[in-house]
Amino acid sequence: MSQLQRVKISALGTYVPPRLLTNADLEKMVETTNEWIMERVGIRERHLVDKGVGASDLAVAAVKNLLESHPFDLQEVDLIVVGTVTPDMMYPSTACLVQHKLGIKNTWGFDVSAGCSGFLYALNTGVKFVESGQYRKVLVIGSDVNSSMTDFTDRAVCIIFGDGAGAVLLEPAEDQDGGVIDHVAQIEGMGGQYLYMPGGGSLNPATHETVDQKMHYIHQDGKNVFKYAVKKMSEMTERILAKNNLTGKDVDCFISHQANRRIITATADRLGMPLEKVIINIERYGNTTAGTIPIAMQTALEEGRLKKGDLLLIAAVGAGFTSGATLLRWAY
Repeated sequence: MSQLQRVKISALGTYVPPRLLTNADLEKMVETTNEWIMERVGIRERHLVDKGVGASDLAVAAVKNLLESHPFDLQEVDLIVVGTVTPDMMYPSTACLVQHKLGIKNTWGFDVSAGCSGFLYALNTGVKFVESGQYRKVLVIGSDVNSSMTDFTDRAVCIIFGDGAGAVLLEPAEDQDGGVIDHVAQIEGMGGQYLYMPGGGSLNPATHETVDQKMHYIHQDGKNVFKYAVKKMSEMTERILAKNNLTGKDVDCFISHQANRRIITATADRLGMPLEKVIINIERYGNTTAGTIPIAMQTALEEGRLKKGDLLLIAAVGAGFTSGATLLRWAY
C-alpha cells in the first residue's frame, strides 16, 4: 500500500462584517449587563451583517483575503468544502454559490453541516481528498451568519452569536514531517434536543404558525450545552494527544472553538496547558460557529503566537452533538 500524501494548510483568509453589536447595545435590547455577559461567556462585542448579506458573501470575502496574502490561480482549485449551518438557502449549496461568485470553472464542492464543528469537519474532509493524491488544491471554508437565525429578544442566545468566515487552502506538503497529523471526531445525536433550529426543514416547513412560534430561530438549552461541551472538549483533546503519544505540554498552540471562555480555559487546565499557548478571541467576535477556528488562527498569526513548525491542536464541540480534534504542524 502506497504512503498517503501529507497535507498542509498553505494559506488562510478571514472576514468579519464591519457592523458591531456591543454589550452596551444589548443592554438596551434585553435585560442584561456587560458584567453579566463577560462573566458568563466572555464576550464584549460581535460583528453582524447588514440585511441581504448571506453566508456565501462572507465566504467569498474570506477567500479574497486569502488570495491577498497568498496569490494563486483560483482556476487550480479542485474542490470547495464549506462548513455552515446558516446557508443562504436550503439549496443550492453554499459551495455552489461560492464557486459561481468566484468564477471557478472546473471544480466541484459541497456543504458540511456540523454546527460549531463545521470548519473542523470540513477541514478533515478536505484533507482526505488531498491525502489520497487525487486532488492538489482544496478550499475549506467555515462561514456562518448567525444573526439571521437569532431572536434578539432571547437573552440566552442573542448575547452569544456573531457573524464571520474563514478559509484555508489545503495542498500537498513537500516536507512529510509537516502538515496535518491526525484527527478524531464523534457525533451523539441525543444532543439535538439541546441546540437546534426546529423550523424551515421538511419536518416543519415555513408557515404562519411556525413563524409565530419562532421556530426559525436558534433554540438552546445553555446549561446542558455547556455541561456537555466542557466534558467533550477535554475528552476529545486528551484522546487525540494520547493517540499520538503526546501531552498538553507538547502542544505549541491550542485553538478551540470560541463558544465560551470558561469552556476554553477549563480544557486548557485539564491538558496542563498555560494560557499563553491558548488562543482566545471570543471577546471581540463572539461565537461565529464555523468561522471561529480560522478567525482564531488569524488572531494567533497576528499576535505571533503561531509560527511555522509549531504543533497546533484545534478542537470543537457543536450542535448535534458533534465534536472533534485535529493535530497539525503549522506549515508557514
